[in-house]
Amino acid sequence: MRRVDGRPGPGDDVEAVLDELYALPPSEFVARREERAARARTRRRAQDARRIHAARRPTLAGWAANLLRRSRPDEARRFLELGRALREAYATLDPSGLKELSAQRRRIVSEMSRQAAALAREAGHPLSDTVQRDVETTLRAVLADPEAAAVWEAGRVEGVLTPPSEFGAEAVAAAPARRKPARARTSGTDPAARKKKDEAAERRRAEREERASRAREEARAAEARLRERRAAREEAAAALERADEQERKAGEREAALEEQLARARTERERTRAALGEARERDRAAAKELAEAEREAASAARRAGRAERDGT
Repeated sequence: MRRVDGRPGPGDDVEAVLDELYALPPSEFVARREERAARARTRRRAQDARRIHAARRPTLAGWAANLLRRSRPDEARRFLELGRALREAYATLDPSGLKELSAQRRRIVSEMSRQAAALAREAGHPLSDTVQRDVETTLRAVLADPEAAAVWEAGRVEGVLTPPSEFGAEAVAAAPARRKPARARTSGTDPAARKKKDEAAERRRAEREERASRAREEARAAEARLRERRAAREEAAAALERADEQERKAGEREAALEEQLARARTERERTRAALGEARERDRAAAKELAEAEREAASAARRAGRAERDGT
């Protein structure tokens, strides 16, 4: 029942609805989403309905990652803390911290992905090797990317989250080994030429960084488009599945109606034959009745003449 003031009542809060949706297995997601969106529309909460309808059906890997987040809250909290520590160590390039955290990362990602697979199996949706690798990729992204961490922390992962290409514990661990540029010798060197050379080197470095930044942005955009296409494909597959089920049920109804029609036609032929027989009997009876009436009339006339002749 909708509240008089039009505000959401118990169970209508859009955040609670989204939490409910992303806790469902992918096979149940679309039907429940449409049900909740329709409910919001009937209660005149158009904005909530649009937001609910915009929720994308998660892949099996995304659902397993969400299941892990909800089912193992303590482990998830420690995992998120590890991600923050790893990103901080990457920013500060602390070699000792990176070495320790990278080892922790490998162990905990492996353990967390095994937990996700076990939880999915218990829920009746075992993960293939490919899907479990997608879960591991998502967990690595949670460690590396604050935005991915926020999505997972909310329990609303839709598909595979990919860690940024510039972030990697192994690559970072090797970073301190890079040599610093040697200082230019000042003896016998023209200061103007040295300045010009340094400026050129700085320009090249800036250009490289700009190209790398553009490449990263393009990669992220491509990944986002890929996720959207995957979600659209899964949505289309779900729609196809629903249409196929509807067509099957319609076929069953059509077959049942055709069977009823065949029985009705047979019954009509039987009653038509009985009607013909009844008409024949009626005509015969009418003929016999007319003949009997004629005989009775003739007998009555004969009796009348005989009576007159006797008198």
